[in-house]
Amino acid sequence: MKAIKLLPIFLLFFIASCSSVQVYSDYDSKADFNQYKTYAFHKAGIDKLQVSELDKKRLLYAIDNELSKKGMTKSENPDLLINILTKERERIDVNQYQAGWGYGWGYGWNPYLWGGRNYVSSSTEGTLYIDLIDAKKKELVWEGEGIGNLTESRDQKEKQINEFVAKILAQYPPSNVKK
Repeated sequence: MKAIKLLPIFLLFFIASCSSVQVYSDYDSKADFNQYKTYAFHKAGIDKLQVSELDKKRLLYAIDNELSKKGMTKSENPDLLINILTKERERIDVNQYQAGWGYGWGYGWNPYLWGGRNYVSSSTEGTLYIDLIDAKKKELVWEGEGIGNLTESRDQKEKQINEFVAKILAQYPPSNVKK
């Protein structure tokens, strides 16, 4: 009976563990990241962004905020152009929970096994890509990617966008670049 009472707690921990953002980044090892002090958004790329206008504003504001914390400024003649891409997909998770009498954990068939349940949950998983392009050379020098579950709640959405952007841009500039 204790196992059944603990099930909601395990599900809560599982759901909470899925809410974090996984971040990856890559960069051109030949690029001199110390030269990049100014930026602008790549208008053609931003215009193609397939999110609502409000979410687009939230993304641009969050990027502005994070880059200003790094000492970078927006400019009409930038060192870097910033492009943003988004993707989303529906994620289905199936978990099986079984409780009952028997030999150990899953040892053979047991006619007295009871309580076997399948739990199915779905969520929307989103991916945010932030590309930094050398404005003079027109070459990609750094890219960051964040993957996590999305929410429809307006209050949570703004917080979530800020979290995605902050975690992605925390990896810029690359930590092993000479200063």
